[in-house]
Amino acid sequence: MARTKGALGRIDLIDRLTLPLFAITMVLEHRALTKRVRRDLEDIDAPIPVDDGDPRPDPLVPLGYEAKDTASSLGLLAGNIVIGLTMDAVLGKINRRLFRRRVTNWGSGRLSFWKAMIIWDFLYYWNHRWMHEVRLFWGNHVAHHSGRRYNLSTALRQPWSPFLMSWIYFPMPLLGIPLKTTARAAQLNLLYQYWIHTEAIDRLPEPIETVFNTPSHHRVHHGANPQYLDKNYAGILILWDQMFGTFEPEVRRVRYGLTKNIRFRNPVRVAYHEMIDIARDVRRSDNWSDRLHYVFNRPGWQPVSASTPSPEPAAA
Repeated sequence: MARTKGALGRIDLIDRLTLPLFAITMVLEHRALTKRVRRDLEDIDAPIPVDDGDPRPDPLVPLGYEAKDTASSLGLLAGNIVIGLTMDAVLGKINRRLFRRRVTNWGSGRLSFWKAMIIWDFLYYWNHRWMHEVRLFWGNHVAHHSGRRYNLSTALRQPWSPFLMSWIYFPMPLLGIPLKTTARAAQLNLLYQYWIHTEAIDRLPEPIETVFNTPSHHRVHHGANPQYLDKNYAGILILWDQMFGTFEPEVRRVRYGLTKNIRFRNPVRVAYHEMIDIARDVRRSDNWSDRLHYVFNRPGWQPVSASTPSPEPAAA
């Protein structure tokens, strides 16, 4: 109980304002979308349209909200908050120890906050990319992509095993960025990504689309369309995707969700179903090479001799 109180004591004003902000903005988005023409959600097994090569972008026609989908997103958020508060003290201790062994003092000076924001955003790009490229990490991230609708509640579909990726940010204390500054950069980076989970905003002016992650760019990231798979990993700056060859513009209408969608919405199952599938694949394998590949290869990997497709959803 003492640890929980300590974690709760570190919740600042921005944290306390976010939940009311989420509620208000979701209500406003829902009302705005009800006044617009909306498309119907496709059948869960409907084939994904093939890109016809037409360079003219499809018009943005939103799907809107659905009660069970939103409830699932809120359940995932609640679990993420509880797990995050539980892990906060442990990760804080690790960061402070690394900070004492720092190799530079980049975290000091007038521009220290902006350095932290840029470094965190750069590390976030690789964090996010590896969550799509390594099945174990995808097992953590898949919950965020499991929704077949796209609205502000989708941003709240947060994973329940964030500790799997925490090590990616350890360079920050080693570079001399204090824990408080690192935490602020993480907080603001995540909050920035909230507003881009919407179909209420179409493409923004070109200078903004060129530099920043926008709703249009992030809709692509949530697409199961073949041309959209594993694209647009950015947090705030879409420049990282442009630099590392993972950028894709929004042209064809996005089919949200997984390449093999799930039919359940229970937050516990959504959060851990891929981890269960990984364990099942490892258990049924008869050699260590395949077991390691099932865990650390790309999602959907199968041995060459396999005659049946993998049961787990592939990355979307």
